[in-house]
Amino acid sequence: MNNLFVPIKKEIQLIIDAMAIKNFTDASCKLVEVSNSIDHLIDVTAVEEILVELTKYQLLLNHLQLKMSIKD
Repeated sequence: MNNLFVPIKKEIQLIIDAMAIKNFTDASCKLVEVSNSIDHLIDVTAVEEILVELTKYQLLLNHLQLKMSIKD
């Protein structure tokens, strides 16, 4: 199960890194990619523990998207 989340964590870190250097275009594109991937995983997953973890990442992405929308 943990192997499923390693790529997601790496992709989210790339989004955060892009935001840190004010590269909001790349961060936004990557955020859409990762969000779509998570949405797909939620659609095809039946294991409740995995769904809970995916929802946490989905909430984090929503928070990052909000931060980008109110950037300086």
